[in-house]
Amino acid sequence: MQSSRLCAALLLLATTSLFADQIILKNGDRITGTVVSKDGANLVIQSDLFGVVTTAWDKVESVQGTAPVYVTSKEGKTTEGTVSVANGVLEVGGQKLPAADITAIRNAEEQKAFERLQAPGWGQLWAGTGTVGWAGSAGNAKTLTFTSGVKATRATSHDKTTVYFNSIKASALISGKSAGTAEAVRGGLGYDHNFSPRLFVSTFNDYEYDKFQNLDLRFVAGGGFGFHARNTKRMKLDVIGGGDFNHSAFATFTRKSAEAYFGNDYEFKLNSATTMFQSARMFNDLTNTGQYRVNFDSGASVKISKWLNWNLSISDRYLNTPAPGRKSNDILYTTGFGLSFAR
Repeated sequence: MQSSRLCAALLLLATTSLFADQIILKNGDRITGTVVSKDGANLVIQSDLFGVVTTAWDKVESVQGTAPVYVTSKEGKTTEGTVSVANGVLEVGGQKLPAADITAIRNAEEQKAFERLQAPGWGQLWAGTGTVGWAGSAGNAKTLTFTSGVKATRATSHDKTTVYFNSIKASALISGKSAGTAEAVRGGLGYDHNFSPRLFVSTFNDYEYDKFQNLDLRFVAGGGFGFHARNTKRMKLDVIGGGDFNHSAFATFTRKSAEAYFGNDYEFKLNSATTMFQSARMFNDLTNTGQYRVNFDSGASVKISKWLNWNLSISDRYLNTPAPGRKSNDILYTTGFGLSFAR
């Protein structure tokens, strides 16, 4: 019985290997799986045993593919077919090319995603989430709290557009008397354009209203330069800095100032269902030296189904010289179920 099970397992392994790509590295290691992509200096393989494996292209000794892929040469020509590599020569679709001259290899899914990014319409490639939450009570105290949050991003191979919106509105009636309520709205948009693989130029426009800060409207417009410190499918980290104009109209006075800012944007995919994000900016007032403000946003999105997410976002605004009688720090947080969308 045990020998028959062993034979069956070996037969299954052999059959699986017949329909999988075989990659042999120069150190003798063998990887069995499926070639996903080669962009830049690395080859990405979905292995049968170890999940996604990334190895340097110049460390590859040979490849024997079984599934069709798309191969792009340094001249920009793309050929479809099964691929094989041996002795520094790549063969695909009956053509032979030096392996060192190959700029990209993509499976069907990766090629489709690549082509979609080349010339998208303005209404395409948007992805994001929207969340609405509320809570209330009745009896001795009658309360109602409503929160909402939306974040949408359109990312292509050369630029990124971001739109965001967060709000909270709360009311309370205790023993027939109206108690203090919270009311705040924050929103804005940003645009980044890459002028090299690592460097990009950035512009933004933010708006904010906060009842308890006595802030009727804060309007900020600015721009600067950024650096893609890390840019992988799982992790993205941008470092950014620049200048802006800040017009803040409070209930009793108005501030207008030039500011210099710096900060970062970070996104990390914890797993296939959970994405975490964080964004921070410090704005130093150049008109009224010694004054500054800090924006900090963070959160997470957990995918429950194709369209349903559980979302959490925390939005903190710190002003070191607030309106008289007001605190420096205001935190707005929203959580609840939301819908995800993508085009």
